[in-house]
Amino acid sequence: QEQLVESGGGLVQPGGSLRLSCATSGIIFAYNIMGWYRQTPGNERELVARVNAGGGTNYADSVKGRFTISRDNAKSSVYLQMNNLKPEDTAVYYCNAHDVRNRLDSWGQGTQVTVSS
Repeated sequence: QEQLVESGGGLVQPGGSLRLSCATSGIIFAYNIMGWYRQTPGNERELVARVNAGGGTNYADSVKGRFTISRDNAKSSVYLQMNNLKPEDTAVYYCNAHDVRNRLDSWGQGTQVTVSS
């Protein structure tokens, strides 16, 4: 059974930093595009960043230059380093694993990030 567990969320002041972690199990990590998404009440879940097996990355325009996604294949984990956080970054952040062979997605339960002074 696929399992994704996020950690690292919390309350931070504007301009601060957080590092989110996503530990996976039950998937072939190297076959998956890994991504971070976020969602606020009443809105659709949106892509924040993703990294493919070859190391290529994509970022939402709103986070470019501030967030960095990375993956550790040895640990089957993915991370999101968030710097210079803004109040509009407040959301529940979800880890996603997309199996490119089977076109199947797995999701974590989410971790709350709140940016407020």
